[in-house]
Formats: sequence, C-alpha cells, structure tokens
Amino acid sequence: MGFYSDRILPHCIDRGCAVGPVSRQREKVVPRADGRVLEVGMGSGLNLPFYDADRVELVWGLEPSDGMRRRAKARVEAAPFEVRWLGLPAEEIPLEDDSADTVVVIYTLCTVPGWRTALAQMRRVLKPGGRLLFSEHGRAPDAAVRRWQDRLDPFWSRIAGGCHLNRDIPGLLAQGGFVVRELETMYLPSTPRFAGFTYWGYAA
Repeated sequence: MGFYSDRILPHCIDRGCAVGPVSRQREKVVPRADGRVLEVGMGSGLNLPFYDADRVELVWGLEPSDGMRRRAKARVEAAPFEVRWLGLPAEEIPLEDDSADTVVVIYTLCTVPGWRTALAQMRRVLKPGGRLLFSEHGRAPDAAVRRWQDRLDPFWSRIAGGCHLNRDIPGLLAQGGFVVRELETMYLPSTPRFAGFTYWGYAA
C-alpha cells in the first residue's frame, strides 16, 4: 500500500464523508441498526456516533485499510458499545453464517471490486429476518448526469480509492440476492450532481 493510499486518502475520505449532507444520510439510516451489527467498510468510524446504543449489542467493523482504522481510533474508543475490528475486505468476511442481525453499508458498495462476492458474504452472515441497511451514491436517473458520470469514472476511481460514480445500487443488491424492501433517492444538496445521486433504505 503506497503513501497516498495509506496516509493521504484516509484523511481526504474522512473529511469528504463528514460533510453535512452525507452526515444527514447517516442519521437517517444508521440508528435503525439493532442487535449484533456488521458494518462493511467502517472506514474512519463516521457512523459510530449515529448508532442507538440502546439497540446495539456489538458492532463488527470490517475495514481493510490500516490508515482508515488509525483515523477511527478516537471514535472507536468513544463508542458506548463494543466495537471489534475485522481487518479484511468485504469479499472476505470472517464471521460464521447467520452471525449478524443487521448489516450496515454506507458509501461502501461504490468501492468494492468484487461486489458480487461481497454481497454473497453479507447474505451468508446475515440472520434470517435480518436487514441490510444502506445509503450509497450511484448511477443518476438523468441522462446528462449519467454521461458525465461515465466520462469521469475512470479518473475518479483512480484518485478516490476505487470509488465508482455510476454503479446501479439497487441493481447490484438484486444481483447479489437481496430484495430491496424500502428505497428512497435524491440528489444530495450542496454536492456535485455527478457524485451526489443517493439511494437509501433497506434490503432483506
């Protein structure tokens, strides 16, 4: 892992993903988690303050980046519930079948190279009747915006840690074996439209 990926990128992602519109998305989704929670792509721990401590028993934080885990240290220590790091990528979830009551995926599916494998792993560890809570940016409904997403994506993914602008999030979830039970969408305010179209809700 190079200096940019280990030192600079974690700082940029932490700052960029803490802006107001993105934080408001976390506030909509994360408090709905309950029980034993697997958070895929915990990053710098930006979701931790939004969990309802009365509903959450434990959070497993799946995050392969050493740099992101370092940035999360203070947030993990401040959490009023147990947080256990899993230092592996989303394609390699080291939990037993039916381990998690909730899977939380917030601005993560855009970056996972092997998203089919990752979603299969999430299905494997999610208990029957459990929920996958998500908020993800992705492919826009407007043709002009989609054209810009497709043009910018190769460059964007190189500088943004593998983040893709144009992934069809509901389509990915369906192909991964999930059924989307609740879905809302909008362009986040004060965000470039090519990077701001957001899907959120839950899948089973």
